[in-house]
Amino acid sequence: MKIVPLYQAPQHAEQVTEWLWQAFGSQESRDFFASIVATSQREGEMPLTFIALEGEKMVGTVGLWRCDLISRQDLWPWLAALYIDESQRGKGLGELLQRHVVEYARGLGFESLYLYSACKAYYERFGWRYIGDGLDYPDQPVHLYQLTL
Repeated sequence: MKIVPLYQAPQHAEQVTEWLWQAFGSQESRDFFASIVATSQREGEMPLTFIALEGEKMVGTVGLWRCDLISRQDLWPWLAALYIDESQRGKGLGELLQRHVVEYARGLGFESLYLYSACKAYYERFGWRYIGDGLDYPDQPVHLYQLTL
């Protein structure tokens, strides 16, 4: 398995959009996710989307974004949009994609990384520290996490 920036394999952009829309969106937000994916394919710029490939098959995706939670724009950068293909779950790919973004962010000189999730215990297993709750749009409580790099 290898992890590459989406701009190196743009033929997978449509599938990334579908996954993110189905996992995190609604009928009205598909264009929103398409826009994020389109703007996350510029070498050397954030936001960035990474994909995990098993041969030519895409099995997961994750992003490094400037802002993932509109109510907390004071925190950045964000590990965002972690998604593993349903047939590949339980194989440790989520941890591998997290580590990839962590190392990439560290290489850019960042000292911390943030994420938010409705899941509480999952990310703590990988060293993320719960720092409180936040609000996702329009009024959805979420858990905030920080990882010191």
